[in-house]
Amino acid sequence: MRLSTHFTLAELQVSQLAARRGVPNTIPPELLPAARELAQMLEGIRWALTEDAGRDCPVIVSSGYRSAWLNEAVGGAQNSDHLRAQAADIIAPAYGTPFEVARLIARHLDVLGVGQLIHEYGAWVHVSTRKPLAPVNRILTITRGQVLAGIQPLPSEASA
Repeated sequence: MRLSTHFTLAELQVSQLAARRGVPNTIPPELLPAARELAQMLEGIRWALTEDAGRDCPVIVSSGYRSAWLNEAVGGAQNSDHLRAQAADIIAPAYGTPFEVARLIARHLDVLGVGQLIHEYGAWVHVSTRKPLAPVNRILTITRGQVLAGIQPLPSEASA
């Protein structure tokens, strides 16, 4: 089922871990409106990246919706937006590194409908449609040992 021009329901439910373990990771019908809203936000991010780069920059979802089992298995937060089909972890290699992607999204947060943005471990970008209660938690960088306010380059990304 297509949720938007470029994003499908299957993309937002894919999980290699769930597939390996034979555990379904199906978005419940009551969460489909949230999944559609998430897909629309991802469309905006794809558009912004493409416009900035001057070339097509697909957004790849590495983790979208997570069932309670899957969220626990991957060590996700108990109140994760992934549980409500409101979050996705993404990369966009045609645009650049996760740091570069996060930096561009941060400049257009409200226009894109991004409630929370996290540059995680230099490996991916977490985006959510839900704004956290504490404004300081809206834009973060998470490393192995720290949670930092704002989008910060990691040592390997310092020249980006």
